[in-house]
Amino acid sequence: MPNFILQLVNSSQEAEVYPTDMHRVHIPSSALQRSRGNESQMEVVLVATVINSTYFTVSRPEAIKPSPNHKKATRRMVIHDQRDHMQGTVMGGLVLAVLAGSQPVGNLPQPIELTFTQTQQMENRTCVFWQELDNGTGIWSTYGCNTNDTGAKVTCSCNHLSFFAVLVNPILSVDETHSTNLSYITYIGSALSVVFTVMSLIIYICLQQRRPEKVIGLHMQLSGALLCLHLSFLLCCFWVWLFNEDDEGWVCLFLGLFLHWSLMATFCWMALEGFHLYLLLVQVFNIYIRRYLLKLSLVGWGLPTLIVVVCGSLGVYGKYDAKNQNSTVQMCWMRSEFTPSLVVRYITTVAFPCMVILYNACLLGLVVFKLWGIRGRSGDANRSSCWKKANTGKRLWKDFVTVLGLSCLLGLPWSLASITYISLPGIYVFTILNSLQGVFLFLWSVALTCKSQSDKDSSTTYPSSQKMTTLNN
Repeated sequence: MPNFILQLVNSSQEAEVYPTDMHRVHIPSSALQRSRGNESQMEVVLVATVINSTYFTVSRPEAIKPSPNHKKATRRMVIHDQRDHMQGTVMGGLVLAVLAGSQPVGNLPQPIELTFTQTQQMENRTCVFWQELDNGTGIWSTYGCNTNDTGAKVTCSCNHLSFFAVLVNPILSVDETHSTNLSYITYIGSALSVVFTVMSLIIYICLQQRRPEKVIGLHMQLSGALLCLHLSFLLCCFWVWLFNEDDEGWVCLFLGLFLHWSLMATFCWMALEGFHLYLLLVQVFNIYIRRYLLKLSLVGWGLPTLIVVVCGSLGVYGKYDAKNQNSTVQMCWMRSEFTPSLVVRYITTVAFPCMVILYNACLLGLVVFKLWGIRGRSGDANRSSCWKKANTGKRLWKDFVTVLGLSCLLGLPWSLASITYISLPGIYVFTILNSLQGVFLFLWSVALTCKSQSDKDSSTTYPSSQKMTTLNN
């Protein structure tokens, strides 16, 4: 059989075989000696070959259960640690099988080395081994394997013998315990965001009555959209949990539509916040745009409404099953197995948010550049001033807080979604920051209140120092 190696090797020496031109196996003598157990013969049988990955059926995450026979000494190594379970595409579609002797080999002091050569350049390559389950399926696990990716080659150092492969673009699998923890964090964070967003709206209304400004009105619209987002999310999850519906009732359809509309509205108003910031940076004084807030509202509320009406006519809304994704909930959203839903979900929840985040990130960079330039000119004018030196730290802290607040206002924490596919701590960070976005918006409203009071006191003492920095009607 081609690509199949079966040979006797001396257990007191290292062994190195090449099942194919693209695969290399190096086994230390300690592994060969352990594989022969108590047998007196020095030679052991070494088997190395490559197998098509289609013969390996990956188990669904919810079907993974601890094996009752995991303590038995069998040829199959069963290591049930769901933190190491990975999902992805097998590089080259080939699995490298390495077996030796008559005894299971694990926890080696000297790891075996497996080299996978690939002509095409790929990213996010991870060494895994096949962990077989009692139901005939299995999962890919990184337990006991380290990856050294040099570009042309991937070297896997593993402390046991098994079936090995390299996964391309591996997807992190979340087990039931972490899924439950993330669900509680999301629910608590969203509930807090609802409360604090309502408080933010009250603060903005008071500020608008005291000193009408277009920027306050813009913040009010974003707060309203964010309130709808967190409220609709909680309702969508609560409805499925309360009634445990298997069918898709009209209430679930409406809640899915409402959640999609709220999400789109939130990102639209984040983009409009960035647009407003751009206008203030380019033309600081006396910008005049007729019916400015009305025109922004047509975009901020009108575009999401148009999108959900079209999506609703296509029938994309319904019960969403998130068990196979890096998600923690089952909710009313878009249908999981409906083809138009996949297209709509990609365009409206991946492509559009990415464009908004990229646009706002560029604007935030421009803000940092402007602040740097202003501080530089101020430093040149007051280089010999003792007051300037004493307040440098205070100014830097204020600039840092300003940039941090603008980051939350522009929705940049959503960019952390990119790390949820490769890191479990990244999933926790993303969940915490974005579920508490309403709290951060409240802190920004409090900062605006303090600034408004400071400006009022300053204008009372120095009436000529005020400048026009908002958009007029």
